[in-house]
Amino acid sequence: MLLKAVNTYREVAELPDVPPDLIKATLKRRADRQQFLGRTRGSLATLEKLVQIFPEDISLKNDLGVAHLLLGDNKSAKQIYEEVLASAPRDGFAKVHYGFILKSENKIAESIPYLREGLESGEPGTDDGRFYFHLGDALQRVGDSSAYDWYEAGHQRGHFASLWQRSLYNVQGLRAQPWWTAEQTGYTDLVKVLERNWLTIRDEALSVLDSNSGQFLPEDENLREKGDWGQFTLWQQGRKVASSCRSVPKTCALMERFPETTGCKRGQIKFSVMQPGTHVWPHTGPTNCRLRMHLGLVIPSKGCRIRCTNQTREWKEGKVLIFDDSFEHEVWQEAEIYRLIFIVDVWHPELTQLQRQTLSPI
Repeated sequence: MLLKAVNTYREVAELPDVPPDLIKATLKRRADRQQFLGRTRGSLATLEKLVQIFPEDISLKNDLGVAHLLLGDNKSAKQIYEEVLASAPRDGFAKVHYGFILKSENKIAESIPYLREGLESGEPGTDDGRFYFHLGDALQRVGDSSAYDWYEAGHQRGHFASLWQRSLYNVQGLRAQPWWTAEQTGYTDLVKVLERNWLTIRDEALSVLDSNSGQFLPEDENLREKGDWGQFTLWQQGRKVASSCRSVPKTCALMERFPETTGCKRGQIKFSVMQPGTHVWPHTGPTNCRLRMHLGLVIPSKGCRIRCTNQTREWKEGKVLIFDDSFEHEVWQEAEIYRLIFIVDVWHPELTQLQRQTLSPI
């Protein structure tokens, strides 16, 4: 039915002597329906046609920019928002999206005024959690404490569960606290197995690290201010990385017994090595549907710490720390030697079996 509608809208727009208002209404509806169907390129073509017919209509250009962003074509989107801001410098929608693109290019300081003024405009389409998230993050990275005013505003607008808990892909009503004990999670068997077998797990990780085989890959989410942080992934989004497990067979065999982690489609199981002189910016994970376990494997006697909300802790070799990474957290590695941990994500214990089966992967 929707496809029929999409085709009919095109036919209407191509009839002779159609009033411009009707052309605009039908093609906008066509682009919207194409987008809904996942026909992103078709939607883009329709919006391009609209912009061609109605070059003065800024809202159509703004929609075209979004269509480019949805296709991952930030370069074309940036060009469009630059054009819009040249002719309408106060347009809030264009500002937040332009700021969002600058931020993704790591132009942190440059992105701030666009994101801030766009949000302050209150224009339709600007009130989105991602813009509060990225404005706050940019402000934190330049050392501006007004970041927390914007996080609080995002919370008041209903985008974040709280000032500290700022994940965007959430299930409502789950118990929310930054730090957990093994007993609180109900996953005591898993914690015991990790702690009892930590030397086996450590030795397998060290053999991969020592082999210098390039299996530890640099962190690629732009979370580091400075330093080196490598990760070696065994499970991702509930899927086993078979090639990795061949290098650490005993560790993977231990994990296979625990579907709460191997089946966690919103998490990973991975080794994490951090070199001295590394600082990880304050950041927030994407979802409140998981908890994160850290098993200490090689922990320098001092200089390594993790803050989650306003509590800072240190790792211990052979011991598991558990936190909810949807809360703001930050890491410092100021030791003399590297720090090695094993990261094991688990489903939030309050999620039902049905939710675990049906939630989309992240």
